[in-house]
Amino acid sequence: MAGNNHGVREPLLHISKREDCGLLRACLVRLAAIALALVVCAGVIYSLTGLNPIQVYAGIIDGAVGSNRRLWVTIRDTLALLLVAVAITPAFRMRFWNVGGEGQVLVGAAATAAVMINLGGSVPTWLLFLLMILAAIVAGMIWGVLPALFKAGWNTNETLFTLMMNYVATQLVAFCIVYWENPAGSNSVGIINSSDKVGWLPPLFGLTYGWNLVMVLIITVFMYVYLRYSKQGYEIAYVGQSVNTARYAGINVKTVIVRTMAISGALCGLAGFILVSGAGHTVSTTLAGGRGFTAIVVAWLSKLNTFTMIVVSFLLTFMAKGAIQIASQFSLNENASEIITGIILFFVLGCEFFINYRVSFRHRRKED
Repeated sequence: MAGNNHGVREPLLHISKREDCGLLRACLVRLAAIALALVVCAGVIYSLTGLNPIQVYAGIIDGAVGSNRRLWVTIRDTLALLLVAVAITPAFRMRFWNVGGEGQVLVGAAATAAVMINLGGSVPTWLLFLLMILAAIVAGMIWGVLPALFKAGWNTNETLFTLMMNYVATQLVAFCIVYWENPAGSNSVGIINSSDKVGWLPPLFGLTYGWNLVMVLIITVFMYVYLRYSKQGYEIAYVGQSVNTARYAGINVKTVIVRTMAISGALCGLAGFILVSGAGHTVSTTLAGGRGFTAIVVAWLSKLNTFTMIVVSFLLTFMAKGAIQIASQFSLNENASEIITGIILFFVLGCEFFINYRVSFRHRRKED
């Protein structure tokens, strides 16, 4: 038997880690994934509805950017999603799984509405805006710091803690709505200060959402610089890589956890301010609109790069707005667009594997 030669069977596929795919190759892979996703979506659309996929795609584009107003509504909602994604980025870089962005946005919105309702018209406009911003930031900060304190002090599970804080925030806003009902019995706050628009962010450079655009872009650039070039950003990355190594290097891990979540919560609270003062001018339990969870997808798809988040946020918002259009234009359920979005995300996420890993075929060899 020793003299017999046996074929050595090796795996058909060999997967190895790429050292560096290169920016151009990575972009081409992602574009190819999106193109393939659109082809698959076309097949799904035709097989399920019998509609012309090109017409459905045109309906999505029309619903998102088909008019000047639709374009700016898409931009407005993109900015809100982008800000929440940027807000949770430092926590995620630290490997603190902050899934409480939804609640942090809601309490920031409630704090903003409280200042608008109670102080609108009784203090100077500049002071009112300052108090609104401070109230939103402090409220979001408190909602972010609470789970951070428990994590730093007793190593609690931050995912469950921040998730439960979302439900507490929802009930808190529900209580406020009952307290601020306008008109009585409507179970809603209505448009706050609709007659004099006190506390509404004014147009900037002739753009209705100009202030939203300026604030969010400034914060996006700031967060990129803060995380990549500041000492605190270095500490956040170090803690995220290894808590024990960070302690050995002399970093106060507890301080970093609390400080980072304070920043994350504060920015989520500021998103609540923008949603109330700069967009809807009201508050409700659904005001955040799931952005706290969608922002997690944005952050990971962007690999925690705040500039890439601009594109991803726009894409997701674009598809969400297009869903409304095709639902009315083709008498489809809005879930049809969500299926399309899901397929595109599947391909985009899947292509990251081919960017990070090399797949090669191996042939059967004979022993000598």
